[in-house]
Amino acid sequence: MDARLLDLLAEDAMGTVGLSFGSPTSGAGFDVSSTVASIVSNLQDVETPWKTQLTSLQSQDTAISSLGTLFSSLSNDMSSLTDLEGILSEKTGSSSDTNVLSLTAANSTAIAGTHTVEVTSLATTSSGYLAAIPLASDTLSGSFTLQVGSGRAQTIMIGAAPSSPNANTIYTGSGVDTLAGLAAAINSSGVGIDASVLTDSSGSQLSLVSGTSGALGNLTVSANSISDTTTPSGTLAYSSPVSGLDAHLTVDGDPLTSASNTVANLIPGVTFQLLAPSSTGEQVQVVIGNDNTDVESTVNQFVTHYNSLISAMNTQEGNDSSGNPEPLFGSPTLSLLQQQLMNGVNTENPNGYLDSIKNSSDTLSGSILIAVAGGLPVNYAGASGTDGVTTSGTLTSFGANDTLSGSISIQAGDGTTQTVVIGAEPSQPAADTLYTGSGVNTLSGVAAFIANANIGVTASAANNAMTLSLSSGTTGALTVNSSIVDTTAQSVSVPTSTGNNTLGGLAGAINSAHIGVSANVVTGSTGSQLVLVSDTAGSSGALTVTPSITDTTTNTSLNYNNGGSDINSLTSLGISVNNDGSLALDATSLDSVLNSDYSSVVGFFQNANSWGQTFSNVLTDSGTTAGTGILALASSSNSNIESTLNADISKENSLISAQQTSLTAELNSANEIMQQLPSQLDGVNELYSAITGYNQSSNG
Repeated sequence: MDARLLDLLAEDAMGTVGLSFGSPTSGAGFDVSSTVASIVSNLQDVETPWKTQLTSLQSQDTAISSLGTLFSSLSNDMSSLTDLEGILSEKTGSSSDTNVLSLTAANSTAIAGTHTVEVTSLATTSSGYLAAIPLASDTLSGSFTLQVGSGRAQTIMIGAAPSSPNANTIYTGSGVDTLAGLAAAINSSGVGIDASVLTDSSGSQLSLVSGTSGALGNLTVSANSISDTTTPSGTLAYSSPVSGLDAHLTVDGDPLTSASNTVANLIPGVTFQLLAPSSTGEQVQVVIGNDNTDVESTVNQFVTHYNSLISAMNTQEGNDSSGNPEPLFGSPTLSLLQQQLMNGVNTENPNGYLDSIKNSSDTLSGSILIAVAGGLPVNYAGASGTDGVTTSGTLTSFGANDTLSGSISIQAGDGTTQTVVIGAEPSQPAADTLYTGSGVNTLSGVAAFIANANIGVTASAANNAMTLSLSSGTTGALTVNSSIVDTTAQSVSVPTSTGNNTLGGLAGAINSAHIGVSANVVTGSTGSQLVLVSDTAGSSGALTVTPSITDTTTNTSLNYNNGGSDINSLTSLGISVNNDGSLALDATSLDSVLNSDYSSVVGFFQNANSWGQTFSNVLTDSGTTAGTGILALASSSNSNIESTLNADISKENSLISAQQTSLTAELNSANEIMQQLPSQLDGVNELYSAITGYNQSSNG
């Protein structure tokens, strides 16, 4: 019996596999099958941790696949919003008189608005026919020449082509000499005429219709020698009852013509069908609008899919219904996904950006002028004060000679509140309001005006600050509310110190200037660029940027690229982030911004470096669609580990199978030996009796 079997039997002696010999000399042996099964079960214990890990990984795979599907749905929503020809390019349209004009299409170049159209006459298509013959099957002969407008004339001849055919002649072919054959030859000639055979009670005739509508499509039939040889009656005369005419109409008062009643791009991007002339003096109203309904539906679907994804991710952070941790509980993959999504949602849409440079460490020089459309607040700082205490405060602008606009309300002590408006006095001035006058719009000019206004306040300006205080004899609180803004473009220079004269240094200088704009450096596949985001949403936060920045490393001037959107965050669309990371949509706010600033919504999703483009990249970098996505990499890593585990289990199973076969054979052999022991012992007893004369079975 080999050493391996002895080891296993020793284990059995300790009760490991449950092997029972009974009485070794009984001859009963033992159960080989159950013994081998117990031993194999012990051998298989080594696979238990592998199988446990494999089960865990497979559960993770299911969770990853589910999250990947949710990411895919969200990506599809974003594709609809970021596609230049997607949902945001769709237009709606209506006609005030669909009997005169019917809208058929409006593409992405169409601009929302109202147009007036008056239809004077419709376009017509030139047509004609040959004189009728008794039967359509009558044999014809001869030829004629056809021409559309000023196009190439083409001769159609009945019969087979001669050995030296004319280059400008089409032959119907041998035996093809009926109206149907003639029509087929015309239709295949490329002359631009549709031919057909019409039959009524008077006979059959060849009908010709120009393939080009309007005046340029008039038909000319010449050199006509077509005749009926079955029922001879001379040449079949050609009649032209309809001449080709252009449609005449006016669009927004501009007289125009159209060769077709299907009119495209007379209103840019819009196609409509002319159906009848307008009644005298009637102007049809054509209204082109953005398809807000579909956009709102898509944004709502985006929010729903996003929330489903967040909910699924949040679920993975807890236990299942049985109290066991979810497959991705504690997984760094889950944390990374949550971080990616939250950063993406909170990304601000840039108002614009400088040209990319290859290296963010390149040395820059120059300055940049930045103006915010709504101006920069000129705030008042000062204590309100109490009765009997003279108080003062200061207004600070960005430059002593900057242009100011807006107003300031001042109450000196217990006196009447006076409002000072910067600018000329209107024809109907407001009560208790003073106007500085035309051209008085600098800090020093406004200070001098207030000082001379006799409202119980002194005012003086030094550099970029104006100090206000109560006049002598006026006591009490000085109450000031400023709505003054500085509308002058502010200049920020590239820092001159080595190491700070870079994109990062310029971004820091802009942020430190507090001029109503945030700057940061974004690095991508094309290089690094300075991105500007207005601190104010909407049109009042629109930026006007004039750079004089040079990359001295490459001697390249950096231009400013307008982002084309006044919307800088999801909040501007009525979308807010809840505490659990999900989104909430205010449909009324979304509808309002779509109606008031549709182009900015388009820019928010579709412009270069826009929120839409950035968030689409976040989804790609997170999901399973791209091989480099977070979930795709996690799935790939799991797959590699699972392959290794399956290989180990398969190898171990092969080893166990071989050992099982060997053990079965050895134990069967051992069992046979044990079963033979009684007879062998009897033989020994007999031999012993024979030698000693002692009979163990004797009663004496």
